[in-house]
Amino acid sequence: MSNQWDDETSWENAGSTKTKKAANALAKGSRTTEEEREAAVAARIEAAVEEVRPGLDKIPDPVEPAGEGELTAEELERLELCEHGIALHKTAWFMAGKSLDTVATGKLFRRTQHKLEPERCYTTIEEWAEVEKGISVSKCNQWRAAWEIGEVLMARKYDAVPGQVRELVPVKNTYGLNAAVAVYVLVADTVGADKVTAARLRETVKLMPGDLKLEDDEDPDVLAKTIKGVLLGELPPSGVPAIPPTVTRAVDARAIALANNLDRGRIPRSEVQLHLLQAFADEKDSTVFDAVLERMKQAGKKARKPQQ
Repeated sequence: MSNQWDDETSWENAGSTKTKKAANALAKGSRTTEEEREAAVAARIEAAVEEVRPGLDKIPDPVEPAGEGELTAEELERLELCEHGIALHKTAWFMAGKSLDTVATGKLFRRTQHKLEPERCYTTIEEWAEVEKGISVSKCNQWRAAWEIGEVLMARKYDAVPGQVRELVPVKNTYGLNAAVAVYVLVADTVGADKVTAARLRETVKLMPGDLKLEDDEDPDVLAKTIKGVLLGELPPSGVPAIPPTVTRAVDARAIALANNLDRGRIPRSEVQLHLLQAFADEKDSTVFDAVLERMKQAGKKARKPQQ
């Protein structure tokens, strides 16, 4: 809709021709003001985008130190810009891995003409990455295997770097993503998040027994406690506390009494465990849950009680 008043508009109630001209001038001025405001907003957006845009031109050129003492204001600014550039490398590393994995999973390279053999298209992500992007096969596989770990650790506010994440890839390949994150959590909780190193992660992974069993659908924090218990000898490699022989004998005796009451032959321990778990999970009847809760409270109090 035009802001110009139509020539056919009746001016009998609106005033004279001078009024019409004034109104049109006002409308034009309004349009000019709006255009200037839009241009100002666009300029601010462009400036903000430019400020966060990565690039070599954002990194200061190497120069000799201004002196031997404290850094000057200019040197401090130069250092900050360089630290931003180094930090960007970490994020870019994970971004490259995720990008390669996305291209690989969707076979997004399948219709790209081979640069050296134009008569055909690429058939594997490794070939596409190496020929098109100059990324070696080993790096392609390494980055693809590591980016998920880095993404989760960054989401959990850990300042993980590629060198650290690489040490966790074998754990991810063997036990799953949550277990790999759990190892980092364990080391961070033990020595402090700011003291995690690739060497400490590597040594922790080496200490994990070969027959260790972990459930990857467990939360990383729970898995970290399980791994810690295994490494300290408090838990067996299965991650489940070993049942003392006295408890096993008592369970077998109760199973016999249960079989007698039901007029059945010997009842397998596994069947008893299944019914116990079902009773424990029963939301309509909390008898077993309440009993377990009370026993665990008492065990906790006993563990916290100072030894005489």
